[in-house]
Amino acid sequence: MAAAMTLESQAPLTDLVGRELAGEVSPSAHALARAIRDERGDVSSILFYGSCLRRGSDEGVFDFYVLVDRYRDTYEEAWLAIGNAILPPNVFYIETEHEGTTLRAKYAVLSVSDFASAVEPQCIHPYIWARFAQPARIVYARDDEAREAAARCGAQAIVTLIQRLMVFLPATGRSQRFSLSALWQQAFGLTYGAERRPEGDDIASTLYESASERYDEAAKLAFEELKQAGFIERASARGGGQAYEVEMPPLRRHWMRWRWHLSRPIARALALMRLLKTAFTFGDWVPYAIFKLERHTGEPIELTPRQRQHPLIFGWPVIWRVYLRR
Repeated sequence: MAAAMTLESQAPLTDLVGRELAGEVSPSAHALARAIRDERGDVSSILFYGSCLRRGSDEGVFDFYVLVDRYRDTYEEAWLAIGNAILPPNVFYIETEHEGTTLRAKYAVLSVSDFASAVEPQCIHPYIWARFAQPARIVYARDDEAREAAARCGAQAIVTLIQRLMVFLPATGRSQRFSLSALWQQAFGLTYGAERRPEGDDIASTLYESASERYDEAAKLAFEELKQAGFIERASARGGGQAYEVEMPPLRRHWMRWRWHLSRPIARALALMRLLKTAFTFGDWVPYAIFKLERHTGEPIELTPRQRQHPLIFGWPVIWRVYLRR
């Protein structure tokens, strides 16, 4: 069975993620973070991730995670706090004006403790650890403690993703040989598939190629963490460091594969439940949803006026058709 592990703040991987989180972000991202704080009040930190960060572009919809201490202190409405606690996170939409331009963002609210739990290898679904194994930035942090906590969680997300999904690469007995690009693309493909996200088939390679050197360095440091924790027995570089040979007990590999297959239907069900919950927290979500689906599927989506006005009642034929297709 998988060995549980928690990274220390001094770990090399935590240091790498901490430096990455401290990187510069655009004035637009800061403007949106201020608007979010105006809306949500005192928060621990605001993390910026996703396609706008990856592309270095202000076009599109920004993605943020807002980490808070307690849900009941974040909302005036009790049902929002309860929903956030039962099925985190809650997702909201916000717009703000900056230098004559309308900026748009969606942001997810998650408690600091739930965030830490969601990046651990025991977490059954990849919703958080798959996202924060990718590069992110801290746009706002209340203090150094909040920064350090975010760095530890980001590093743990990387270790968890590799620990959970490296087992699907080809193996012979105790040994697996693979390129680092294959490792990351396999992992991204599996996690996106677990949520039935609407991105195209090339998303795994796009993500890896956007920061291949960073991903390779993060994987090497994660192997060291997994070796120290006893999850793998050996990890040695091949071909100048672009490939690795990893050894672990075959029984552990088989167990991890079965665990993923057993948990995937649960992850997909939770993803759909979160999507339904977002319909009640997001605000005017229909134009945003159509924009995202058309962008990712490359196909126009037409809704009747009645479907636009009452999407949860009359829009299901369109929603279900797109969901099944992707």
